[in-house]
Amino acid sequence: MRNTTKTVTVALTAGALALGLSACGTENGASKDGPLIVAASPVPHAEILTYVKDHLAEKNGLELEVKEFTDYNTPNLSTQDGSVGANYFQNQPFLDDFNKKKGTDIVPVVTVHLEPLGLYSAGAKKVGDIKKGATVAIPNDTVNEARALKLLDANKIIELKDGVGTEATPKDIAANPKGLKFKELEAAQLTRALGDVDAAVINGNFAIAAGLKPAKDALVLESPDKNPYGNFLAVKKGNEGDPRVKKLAKLLTSPEVKKFIKDKYAGSVLPSF
Repeated sequence: MRNTTKTVTVALTAGALALGLSACGTENGASKDGPLIVAASPVPHAEILTYVKDHLAEKNGLELEVKEFTDYNTPNLSTQDGSVGANYFQNQPFLDDFNKKKGTDIVPVVTVHLEPLGLYSAGAKKVGDIKKGATVAIPNDTVNEARALKLLDANKIIELKDGVGTEATPKDIAANPKGLKFKELEAAQLTRALGDVDAAVINGNFAIAAGLKPAKDALVLESPDKNPYGNFLAVKKGNEGDPRVKKLAKLLTSPEVKKFIKDKYAGSVLPSF
């Protein structure tokens, strides 16, 4: 039987987290004597962790608890204040940006998988079907917005200015042959907005959670070759040596987990090890 804790998050501020969670943080999250509590996005991260919990953890001496969050801020803040011992939901460019903006010191432990970013449409069957002047929704966080624009650039839908990095915005578009209009939305809202726009660039985890099959349904899909956006297990700096974290890192990169990812996600999530 699963023993997964699901937490539906709303707009919590860092201050509210500090007041509401820090009192029990060390005892329940970062204490090395109890279960390792890991904050994760529901799909595929929590599913992968739950597979580890149900099939691998006990026989390897690991007590694991999975805590689900639906936003991209709370997992790192909860890891920083000790409410959880680790998290699994993000990539390196996102973490670098988060640490810089929030003053946190979260570090990666091991990279597990890649969720290719994709362009989806409720009406178009191929990129050529997207009409001139169409509205395309993209994530509004710094890293994923740039990633979305780079996906469109790589597929010659737009052209970005030379040298644009991980902070690209629509202002950095050098050429826009279709005259596309861009609507910036929170990443978690993009699947719900798909019927209200002509197309949307959606993160793999949210696409899968909404019943989309990236390998089949995306008009264009991010290439895994030399891709810097692999998702990893992360902890607060200094906790990399926690024996529980080391055990989980080993299990997350085991042959059993690789097979689980390949079988369950059929190319929509790709193992990175």
